[in-house]
Amino acid sequence: MMIMQFIAPTLVALCVTFFSTPLVIVIAKRQGWIDDPKHRYHPAHTHAGIVPRAGGLALFFGIIVSSLIYIPVNSHSIGIMAGALILTVMGLIDDKKDVSPYIRLGINGIVALIVIYTGSTIPFITNPVNGGVLSLTAWDQHIALLGLRFTVGLPQILAFLWIIWTMNIIGWSAGVDGQMPGYVAISAFVLGLLSLRYSVTDPAQVWVTMLAFGVTGAFLGFLPWNFYPQRIMPGYGGKTLAGYFLALLGILSFAKLGTALLVLGIPMLDAVATLVRRIGTKKSPVWADRGHLHHRLLDLGWGKRRIALFYWGVSAILGLVSLTVTSKLKVYAFIAVAVALTMFLVWVSFFTQFSKRRGPDNG
Repeated sequence: MMIMQFIAPTLVALCVTFFSTPLVIVIAKRQGWIDDPKHRYHPAHTHAGIVPRAGGLALFFGIIVSSLIYIPVNSHSIGIMAGALILTVMGLIDDKKDVSPYIRLGINGIVALIVIYTGSTIPFITNPVNGGVLSLTAWDQHIALLGLRFTVGLPQILAFLWIIWTMNIIGWSAGVDGQMPGYVAISAFVLGLLSLRYSVTDPAQVWVTMLAFGVTGAFLGFLPWNFYPQRIMPGYGGKTLAGYFLALLGILSFAKLGTALLVLGIPMLDAVATLVRRIGTKKSPVWADRGHLHHRLLDLGWGKRRIALFYWGVSAILGLVSLTVTSKLKVYAFIAVAVALTMFLVWVSFFTQFSKRRGPDNG
């Protein structure tokens, strides 16, 4: 199969996103899709000055154009793109006026149900002990509602939880210029390579590979505009689209959730630590605060470029590991990352107390 078949969707999504972003910046300023910390306080903000939001719109343009050209139109792909459209519109509304996180969570749930109904489920997982396959369909129940037939079982429940989880936690690691687009592009590329490996024997995987490389291209095209100093923020729509597509790619690449978990090791573990911290202090787990890893690194004196490159580098290393080891070794690798990150967080917390805080916009 010609390599250009897979390079093409990357280049199309990259170009569409890159060249549409300046237009989105102009529209965002006119429509008031902007972020001004003086009038719109947010505890997790790390920037000063007025910055346009709505980066999700440019990312959506890139992904949808690439998909319309290279992905077959069927109920599955229609469901995926419909979900992406809903998330983009929800993002623009939030960019205009902050929406309650509970409402956003409800919309995320609706989107997850749409893609699950159109076929994005997890019918099996790889047994990390012996490399075999564990089927999850044994307890499926079939339900008829409003003239529609639904299947409810472990494949649907696990897919729902996975999609909701990934959509929300990716946005938590998007607080520094260029941080999120870089590691999302790397993660999508790794999942694309995984899908490409299977597409050799299963032609049905070709469109998944196309989608993965299209997502890669879109976030690469957005990166120059978001890197320090950022000219536009991804906004809620951009962050949620990132988690949405990475969650789906983890499912569609033969349910390789272990690969997705490993390559997204830092955001995933940071999210777990955040939930434990918020619940431990009797705060709502959905309300933002200033306690993520990138906030602590800023307090330690790290510049924004350095933090972004740290996230990219770790994602690239873990992505390479995930493509070269067995499922059993992925478990060990994830545990090793968890231990290393815990030790790193302890180190950061300790030395932050003795470090002089720099301005939030230092590079």
